[in-house]
Formats: sequence, C-alpha cells, structure tokens
Amino acid sequence: MENQLIQQFMDYLDCYCEVLAPMPDDDEIKERYLQKLEEGRKDGFFPILITPDDTLWECLLMNSDSENQLGADETVHHDTVNAYRKKALDFTLPDGRQCVDGMINERKEEAEEDGFDWEEEVMGEFAGGEPLNQFLSYWNYETRLTEPVILACIPVNHPWEIFAYLPFGGWNECPDTLELMAVAKHWYEAYGAIPAALSHDQLEFYIEEAVDREEAEKLALEQYAFCPDRVDQCGESCTIGELADCLTKSTIWYFWWD
Repeated sequence: MENQLIQQFMDYLDCYCEVLAPMPDDDEIKERYLQKLEEGRKDGFFPILITPDDTLWECLLMNSDSENQLGADETVHHDTVNAYRKKALDFTLPDGRQCVDGMINERKEEAEEDGFDWEEEVMGEFAGGEPLNQFLSYWNYETRLTEPVILACIPVNHPWEIFAYLPFGGWNECPDTLELMAVAKHWYEAYGAIPAALSHDQLEFYIEEAVDREEAEKLALEQYAFCPDRVDQCGESCTIGELADCLTKSTIWYFWWD
C-alpha cells in the first residue's frame, strides 16, 4: 500500500521525482535537496521534500480535483489537476505583506478577546530560542527513522508557485493556496526563503543564512500570525520573542498546524 501511495503521488506530481528510503540520519536527504536546489536554479525547477500519506493525498485532491477525485481505475485526472494549477499560476496574487499584516491584526484581536497581555504573554522576551538547521517534517519519532520521502523537482519559475502543484492548505487555520503563494512570495523577496519540505500538517522553508535580530523581530510576528500553532502549541513558555531568537540562529523555518 505504501508503494502504491508513493506511485500515486508521483503520478499526481507529473515531474521528476526521487524516493528516499527511511534512514537513521538525514544528512543525505538534506544534501540531496541542496544539490537539486542548485541544479534547479539552472534548469528551471524548485525541489521540495514531500512526506506522503493518505491525509495529504486527500487534501491535494480536495483542492485540485474535488468533484471527481480519483477515477475507477485509481488514476489521477491530469486534465483537471493541470487546469487547477494553471488557474492558480495565472491568478493575480494578493500582496503577501498585506496578508500577514491582516493576520497579525486578527491575532492581536483574538489575544485581547481572550484576555492575554500581548506584550508580556504573547510577544515575551527575545531569548531562549534553539537553532533549527535540519528538517523535521519527515521524521518518525517512534522508529527514529525518516519516513519515505519524495524529492520532487517542481517545474515552476518561482518558489512560491510550488503551492500550485501542492495545494495542501485551506483547512483549519492553515492558509489556502493563494495565501500560501502570496506569503511565500513575500518571504522569498524579503529573505530568500524557499518552501522546502511538507507533510499533511507541516511546512518548512529553507533560507541560506539566518536573519539578523532586527529582521527576526518582525519576521517572528509574521510567522506567528501565519501559523499560531508554531508558538501556541510549543509549550506554555514559548513566545514570539523566543521564536525570533530561534530565527537568528536557523536556516530552517518550521510550521505546524493542529
């Protein structure tokens, strides 16, 4: 069943893919990703690491082929999926900075309604962040091995366009495809951040160099607004200030939606 699902994903992606088997050390995965990232700059694609499972599969189909998901022969309806991708790529994106500004205002209003002191309890001190320089989304913490991972070379001109091929959002508080594209475009233009890995509920960006303190303070607020669970579900002591401190030491940006 696992091999069949992987094959379905690769059929859906309809681009060059490699399957990376489970391993106890993921240095090889990151190294291969970086190799493909360099190749893609010359050859016109952006790589992404995908952890396939049934939930992600259902989400992709829900967004790109909702009326007639899989045919009786269990093949992907490429005409429908390609039409969705073309529409997403042709759409004029909202301004990503304005998107996150709107999200920030919503989070502040929610905190006020819930009786939180924004500066003390939500923002917190700029301290305590741990560096994050390895991907997390493909680990199985029971087996202590990586899950099978698809390294897909998505044939797009810009990294934010990856989400037209992998529309995994639009549920709970996870942004939908156009919001994901708009915010990813903003972060790429501002910081060079690239969507690099995803599972059904996790998303990771790669950046070549960590941001400085001044940028980290603004960016952490944007990331919290984009994905509140990045702070709210990481322990009672976790704050935006701690996330900002993490960002000054990290080349991986991690997001998780409950």
